[in-house]
Amino acid sequence: MTLLDFPGKVACTVFLPGCNFRCPFCHNSGLLDSTAPDAMTTTELLSFLQKRQGLLDGVCLTGGEPTLHPSLEDLIRDIKALGFSVKLDTNGTRPLVLQRLISEQLVDYVAMDVKNSPTLYGDTVGQTDCALDDIEQSLKLLLSHVVDYELRTTVVDELHNEQAFWEIGEWLTRLSPQKKATRFFLQSYVDRDNVLCSGLHAPSVDALQRYAARLAPYVETVSLRGVDV
Repeated sequence: MTLLDFPGKVACTVFLPGCNFRCPFCHNSGLLDSTAPDAMTTTELLSFLQKRQGLLDGVCLTGGEPTLHPSLEDLIRDIKALGFSVKLDTNGTRPLVLQRLISEQLVDYVAMDVKNSPTLYGDTVGQTDCALDDIEQSLKLLLSHVVDYELRTTVVDELHNEQAFWEIGEWLTRLSPQKKATRFFLQSYVDRDNVLCSGLHAPSVDALQRYAARLAPYVETVSLRGVDV
């Protein structure tokens, strides 16, 4: 259960396996391989949710990268048939899937990761040849305000700097000159035993505040998440 992940909702989080990125700071390394064993079948999940009707408001679908899941649409339809709102977490690499889910009103809220500035994206996602076209298409879709959404960056001391957040702001403005992004969250990296690469560190609160200030002119609301200030 989560009170944080789905704004305004009491929700539960469902983790779907498989991801096309290998971010060195990933906490869910056990989900990167789509052959990871299921902890729960779809039938068991729906039974779990049915028993919590009236207790939960929404379901957060995360990963891995949920848009890679072959039965995602059917799963969402089943969840919504039980009366739950659905929030989707995505890295933005599957814009056509995202567009279809939004156009069919299957998602109520989207959280898209903006991993870093364009010039640093490849190193941040573990793919030096990372193509940004699909990510930009997903950003343009969200920036057109067709669904309630947030953008977010997990900030790692070794991977992010003040210049990067200025470049992110300029990038968003280029993609959407007329409309600012609605909300952008900066969340601090938390070191855990299961991250892909060891030796990474959280930024200082002062650094996060400076990064937020760099981004602020380009976004309606910039907030720090999970950080005591």
